[in-house]
Amino acid sequence: MINIAIDGPAGSGKSTVAKLIAKKLNILYLDTGAMYRACGLKATALGISCNDEQGVNSFINGIDLQVKYENGTQHVYLDGEDVSESIRKNEVSKMASDISKWPMVRAKMVQMQRDVASKQHCVLDGRDICMYVLPNAKYKFFMTASAEVRAQRRCNELEQKGQAVDYDAILKEINQRDYNDSHRAHSPLAKAPDAELLDTSYISAEEVANYIIEKVKKGENL
Repeated sequence: MINIAIDGPAGSGKSTVAKLIAKKLNILYLDTGAMYRACGLKATALGISCNDEQGVNSFINGIDLQVKYENGTQHVYLDGEDVSESIRKNEVSKMASDISKWPMVRAKMVQMQRDVASKQHCVLDGRDICMYVLPNAKYKFFMTASAEVRAQRRCNELEQKGQAVDYDAILKEINQRDYNDSHRAHSPLAKAPDAELLDTSYISAEEVANYIIEKVKKGENL
């Protein structure tokens, strides 16, 4: 089974690269970040703070969360409703960062992710894929970029969606999220010793994807 694991901080381009790889290799792309975003959305719908461990624990094991692939596009369903668009709002990004620090949340999501990866060729991206979710993956990469570059990318993305942007506020959010992700007690963001470091600050997602694809093709004799 071909499993490609990609880690990195918010805005490093890992999701874009993972999608390109999946499309070019015709394998499954599992957006793990979308799953945590959906968890945050569920907590908010229930009136529970993502920082309330007891509150989050009250619903996480029974969460009705499904990831489906329809017409080549990933759709996330929460309680039977397609929330693929709503989970992409900027405020949901902080919810995902907050709720993902709880061990019971990560345990539930990792269980779902490992189950998917054991059954088919796939590429996964997130914060702890290489070291925790798929520690035995043959292909591991850690993508990064400067906080300033990542903030500008986020601004561009939001502007394209017609949303108002504040560069300084987004840069502050990214720095705070980097700190939260790398300092949480359970599965903090860190480069796995056997993962290859890729700085994407000044190279395109297409170039990064092609580089990884060549590595996989060589490793699999494709």
